[in-house]
Amino acid sequence: MVTPGDLRSQFEAKLKDSPNHGFHTLDLERLKDEKYLRRVLKHTEGDAKQAVEMLWDIFTWRKSVGANDINESTIRMDYINEGIFFPRGRDIDGCLLLIIKSKMHVKGQKEFEEIKKAIIYWFDRIEREENGNKITLFFDLDGCGLSNMDMELTNYLISLFKSYYPFFLNYIIIYQMPWVMSAAFKVIKSLLPAKGVEKMKFVNKDTLKEYVTPEQALTCWGGKDPYKFEFVPENRSNSETTPKKVTFAEQGDNQHSPGEMLRISPNDTIVFKAENDDISGQFTITNMDESVVSFKIRTTSPEKFRVRPSSGVLPSGVSQTIIIVVQTGYQMKTVTKDRFLVMSVQIPKADLTQKEISDIWQNSSGSKVDEYRLKCNFPEKSFQKNGSLSDKGLEKTDSVTNALNNLQMNYEVLHRQVNKLKMYQFLTLILTAVAVLLGFLIYKNSNEQDRYCERI
Repeated sequence: MVTPGDLRSQFEAKLKDSPNHGFHTLDLERLKDEKYLRRVLKHTEGDAKQAVEMLWDIFTWRKSVGANDINESTIRMDYINEGIFFPRGRDIDGCLLLIIKSKMHVKGQKEFEEIKKAIIYWFDRIEREENGNKITLFFDLDGCGLSNMDMELTNYLISLFKSYYPFFLNYIIIYQMPWVMSAAFKVIKSLLPAKGVEKMKFVNKDTLKEYVTPEQALTCWGGKDPYKFEFVPENRSNSETTPKKVTFAEQGDNQHSPGEMLRISPNDTIVFKAENDDISGQFTITNMDESVVSFKIRTTSPEKFRVRPSSGVLPSGVSQTIIIVVQTGYQMKTVTKDRFLVMSVQIPKADLTQKEISDIWQNSSGSKVDEYRLKCNFPEKSFQKNGSLSDKGLEKTDSVTNALNNLQMNYEVLHRQVNKLKMYQFLTLILTAVAVLLGFLIYKNSNEQDRYCERI
């Protein structure tokens, strides 16, 4: 039987074979959490090889989407405050419900990348607050129409449970599903493994109590909870996990505090280029100090950039390349006004815990701290005239998503045809009624004429 310790050892061996993995320190801290490692093992049914691969895929994905930098200062809070996604109540097993008010979501009206960030925010927050215990995805489809059916979003939610949040799903409850969505959910079932299909529960107001008691159900579902969504910020004790917007002043070229704790290359400007459908730049930092150094990267606009890694530890003489990627949708003429700040502080040794490093930063007023400021340069020849990436590659979807979208379009066509058919049926009914009425009037008039002739 594979234990969490076995999984940790095998994963650390893989880390040694790939020293340039660039995984976030907060993700690597998960290796110390035995409960998290057990979740991965349960998700992969105890297969050590699959568990190691899943952990690697999770850390790689989290690095690529910047999951550890997603917080209330880097997401679209207007999307959050609308209350399309929110946690409330528990199912019969005591698992928290993550509610999706599908009627409030219309496909194509919001930036999909920002929606995904909002979902990751909720998943990560709930995972922390629930200590990794399972949750139930609750689709409230009451009053939904075809415009609310977003197969791409549904597919994304399922992919999170399948690949990146191990042993995290209890049920998928589908409440009051309209008949027009029945075929779509048959496709969704095909995306799930057999055990996942067993977790799908279709309910209405009468059968909801089988999975959510009336005390835990909202009043709009016929329950006793009158709750109306109101966003409450997350209470996180560790300020290090919540990046703040930096407001450092613009300074001249190669401006930094006295001392040469770090060497920055290039030393004053980050040059961005367009490659592989991304706009990215990079610079390298080298620890020139005799002591071990902890570093942090900050920017004036964290919502515009993904920084990898945004923090870390450098032993003496060691270098680290920092990759910066511009988030999709931002124009270059606005990005060029931004600056980056590299901060460094001496620490006693390289193997400190994240909490110990955080404490040093919080009490760094008496320590030697260096700051380096970098400008951004976006060569015009690297981009289109409008200052943004070309559309090529920005809307990549896999074959399953394309099939789902085609299904949705077919539904929309079918819906219009059904509406036309109903209109034709209605007109036919009216014409038939008119014809019957005219026939009756003609028949009645004919009888009256016959009686008139008889009297004469």
